[in-house]
Amino acid sequence: MHSDLSRRDFLKLLALLPLLKVPFDLFNELGGEPQGPSQNPNAPNILVLVFDACSATNLSLYGYPRDNTPNLRRFAERATVFNRHYAGGSFTTPGASSLLTGTYPWSHRAFHVYGRVIRDYLRQNLFSAFPANTYNRMAYTHNDLAGMLLYQFSEDIDLFKKTKELALYYEKILADGLFVNDHNVEFMGERLALRGKDHKIPSTLFVSTLHRLWRTNKGNDLQRAYKELFPRGIPSANAAPLLFLLEDAIDWIAGQVSNSPRPYLGYFHMMPPHEPYNTRREFYDMFLNDGFHTPTKPAHHFTQGHQQEQLEEKRREYDEFIAYADAEFGRLYDFMAQNGLLENTYLVVTSDHGEMFERGILEHITQTLYEPLTRIPLLISSPGQRKRIDVSMPTSCVDLLPTLCYVSGLPAPAWSEGRILPTFSENSSADDRSVFTMDGKTNPRIAPFTRGTVSMVKGPYKLIHYFGYDDYTSVYELYDLENDPEELEDLYDTRGALAGELSQELQTKLQAVNEPYRNS
Repeated sequence: MHSDLSRRDFLKLLALLPLLKVPFDLFNELGGEPQGPSQNPNAPNILVLVFDACSATNLSLYGYPRDNTPNLRRFAERATVFNRHYAGGSFTTPGASSLLTGTYPWSHRAFHVYGRVIRDYLRQNLFSAFPANTYNRMAYTHNDLAGMLLYQFSEDIDLFKKTKELALYYEKILADGLFVNDHNVEFMGERLALRGKDHKIPSTLFVSTLHRLWRTNKGNDLQRAYKELFPRGIPSANAAPLLFLLEDAIDWIAGQVSNSPRPYLGYFHMMPPHEPYNTRREFYDMFLNDGFHTPTKPAHHFTQGHQQEQLEEKRREYDEFIAYADAEFGRLYDFMAQNGLLENTYLVVTSDHGEMFERGILEHITQTLYEPLTRIPLLISSPGQRKRIDVSMPTSCVDLLPTLCYVSGLPAPAWSEGRILPTFSENSSADDRSVFTMDGKTNPRIAPFTRGTVSMVKGPYKLIHYFGYDDYTSVYELYDLENDPEELEDLYDTRGALAGELSQELQTKLQAVNEPYRNS
């Protein structure tokens, strides 16, 4: 059952935990990690906060019935809120790559689970767009998949904080010391040596067993120490044995925005609310008996077989984890507001992809591209902004990079496939453009994109195209999101002219992006 803790009781609880590294509300005692003088001290700061796997469809900010984002709603009162904003992919690798390069997955080609961008984009990314002589560039992530991408861009990052430096526990990698200058070789080497069947990679059984025993004992000790504060377990990451407190990352970010040379560009990618949904005590079971239920939707061809009861339970835990992430964002937001740090800073809150609890599908590793997976939050507070501005036209994560360049007085990169977001420029286009999301996990990396799923949003309509699958090829779905936001009525067979027009546009786009790979 939900336990109502007063703030005093909660702080007492924190004091009883000897392993808690950084207590609350000590921001002003935290030192930054200065990187050197800036040649452009009057330019605006840029702070990008990415909350992993955060679906806009599950946020009270956007009208969701459970009140899980009171702090984002407060922040929205001084921000531009994008109500129909879309990810480039449905999981971290393509989603974060699109955000960081300003291009779609068919261009950067990082659409496999452990994928990385192609060589062309090693120096064509958010950080390279902000030259070292103009900006102090910083990055951190809990997510190792995002970390692989940031490592690719590290030549243009002045401070790349290691994941383990802000973790309670981060598994010691056996390759550490062998590949000290190559994070990605180290990362994949550790998986090859230790993961075995977990990741379908051969491994040495003896080493794996000993290592897992040590890892289990270490993790169990920490879980017992934090049981009262995190009843479901300490926040963690399944991609790597990582235990962390979001509080520590937020405290460190506060130190950076206080003390780093200005102007700065910060990209900080936090794991919550990505599963496992291990929320903090005051949010645990807060929605247990609220009576809220989502409509039961028919199982999709790509169903994973999850029953509605299980999906509802996981949705509730997810919503409670969102509340934890929102509370920690609120601490940082209040700190920045109270110390005048928003007066010369563009503060961006967004995500890399969403999360799924319907049609027999759980989480986000799926071939489908419904709204819970593709629609993500985007809020941008401009320096000194005091009122809310809402944007209702479809926008894409690829638009963020050229927009941040524009507001910083830097040229928008020629390689970006995005546009300056509405309201940020007098020349911002408000025409009826199309924005795309794709899933290409099973498509060869350097080859025409002929196996996967693409969604295209244009105006109120969303077209989803499945192609190249052995048992599900050349299938289309069409939805009117304005009148059917739950995507329950497929209009493809009943709206012939519209369906033909949109499918032709999508096919023309796919042909164009495939052309460079025809002879590969």
